[in-house]
Amino acid sequence: MTSELERIKILEEKISQVVDYINKLINENTRLKQQLKELKSTKKDFEDEAKRTEKLHEDLERYEGERGVIKEKIDRVISLIDQLEI
Repeated sequence: MTSELERIKILEEKISQVVDYINKLINENTRLKQQLKELKSTKKDFEDEAKRTEKLHEDLERYEGERGVIKEKIDRVISLIDQLEI
């Protein structure tokens, strides 16, 4: 009979260890889910910033092109004024 009680006690300890391990896994899963949520948010922030940067880069290129056109027009106007010999 003692042997059966010992076996039951061993089984009880093993079950307790399994329950502890499951609780540890649940806590780890919860932590990982939170970390994943934070990483997704950070990824979205980076993607939004990349889009904003790309738009600013496109705007800069357009403004540089417009600047070149305006410079050419000013040079032409100055050339026309110089032809007037004023």
